[in-house]
Amino acid sequence: MLIYDAESPAPRCLRMFLLEKQLQLPAVAVDVFAGENRQPAYLAINPAGQIPALRCDDGSILAESVAIAEYLEELYPSPPLIGSSSKERAETRQWWRRVELNITEFIHNAYHYAEGLARFKPRIPVLPEAAEGLKQVAQDRLHWLDSMLGNGLYLCGDRFSAADIWLYVWLDFGLAVNQPFDRNLSKITPWFDRVAKRPSATLSRTLLSEIS
Repeated sequence: MLIYDAESPAPRCLRMFLLEKQLQLPAVAVDVFAGENRQPAYLAINPAGQIPALRCDDGSILAESVAIAEYLEELYPSPPLIGSSSKERAETRQWWRRVELNITEFIHNAYHYAEGLARFKPRIPVLPEAAEGLKQVAQDRLHWLDSMLGNGLYLCGDRFSAADIWLYVWLDFGLAVNQPFDRNLSKITPWFDRVAKRPSATLSRTLLSEIS
């Protein structure tokens, strides 16, 4: 197998997932800042032009970080990051879905339309006038998520999961692109600080090809 990696939040989510799994896979870096992922050579690998991607042992390609994580969890179920039972897997996917649909996609698109506008304007449709509204939606939904969390250490109670990885990486990205979350959130704030202390949180900043 081979991972196509890049300096971007979605690939970092997968890197953190792999680190938590203690799973080492060969990887190559794709320079998304130079638009390498939009060139014919990479589009022949993943026509969507997105990173990460996974070349499987049979030569086929899987794209989308969530799908890749699901695939690797099935191949390497221990330690479980999605779940070791049908109930645990459903619970993880519930929170994962809430995080993606309500928060991280809004952070992502707000960045495209504001701080990342110069980079993305030549590549995708952008709506600068929508940026501030998207940022507000992400913050509102964070408050909504905060109100639903229980007293456990993580989103799925005391069980660390892929849902935690996805939310942490995107909130950390938000801090760097003028989208800081409200530090007065009573559940999200201590949760974020707790996840930030995990070794994988720091090491996932480094591309897989550079991790020894």
